[in-house]
Amino acid sequence: MNLKKMIFYIFVLLPLASINAQVKKPIAKFKQPKITVNLGGFKDSSFLAPAQFEEIIRLPLKFVDDKKDEKSISSYNILYKKKVVSEDEETGKVYNTTTIKNALLRVTPLPILWLNALTENPKPGEEIWFYDIIVKDKQGRLMYAPNYKLYIK
Repeated sequence: MNLKKMIFYIFVLLPLASINAQVKKPIAKFKQPKITVNLGGFKDSSFLAPAQFEEIIRLPLKFVDDKKDEKSISSYNILYKKKVVSEDEETGKVYNTTTIKNALLRVTPLPILWLNALTENPKPGEEIWFYDIIVKDKQGRLMYAPNYKLYIK
């Protein structure tokens, strides 16, 4: 056998034969359960007083499905819409506006830097959104949880 044929068998035909030899297992269908998000007993779109907010934001997010099975966090995005004061550079007039802080996180409760930013004098009208939340079950299956919002009143 010449060298070209041997290389062809080793690098082309043998890998193809091993792929065909693998047994294909049927994939079991999975219907994602309805998941609820909870933070300190508060559900989505909760309006909290600043003192209440400062207390519960330190707690971990909880994820539970309709069968009361807990899910663990894989990742989520957080967005903090904060009220700030700014100054017009031309006129020198001061006006109210908002600023946004955003991050992709993989832990709950929030890291200390985020806790410091969120609890540094929360004002009415500020918003915190947890979105693109991905959780996993005990079998390691990933699934989306609904977005979660908190408003400071």
